[in-house]
Amino acid sequence: MIPSIKARPAERADMPEVARFAAQLVRLHHALDPHRFMCLEPLEPGYERWLTRELENPDAVILVAERGGAEPALVGYAYGRREPRDWMSLRDASGVLHDIYVAEPARRLGAGAILLEAVIARLRDLGAPRVVLHTATQNAAGQRLFERFGFRRTMVEMTLEL
Repeated sequence: MIPSIKARPAERADMPEVARFAAQLVRLHHALDPHRFMCLEPLEPGYERWLTRELENPDAVILVAERGGAEPALVGYAYGRREPRDWMSLRDASGVLHDIYVAEPARRLGAGAILLEAVIARLRDLGAPRVVLHTATQNAAGQRLFERFGFRRTMVEMTLEL
């Protein structure tokens, strides 16, 4: 039987686990391309401080995916914010999905889709007219999920090592 998974707003007590997820996301990106993605250890303390402060930001959305059952457990998180126009990125006011991560044992159980649907809804409720995200080129599974939700490709980042 597949355990039920639900998304809910993160709470202060969730932040150590959310910080661990955030650090795993950084390490994953760094492993994909260590020249492009920095990884300044230890990651968890900084993420815990930052995301705990973001709980108070009215433009931020931090959600956790929680597996139900006899022993509920967090299995992922999403972090997004409503952001103003960004002239350097040529991006009008938007919701920006900065992070979405599901722990390996819970992947392919629908947690990513549950988190994505919930964070889109929360950003829409905050007045975001669109949601923008970046995804690693190698993250084919994530790209398929985003495309299922209607995301379209708008930019390609290219890097040259000097």
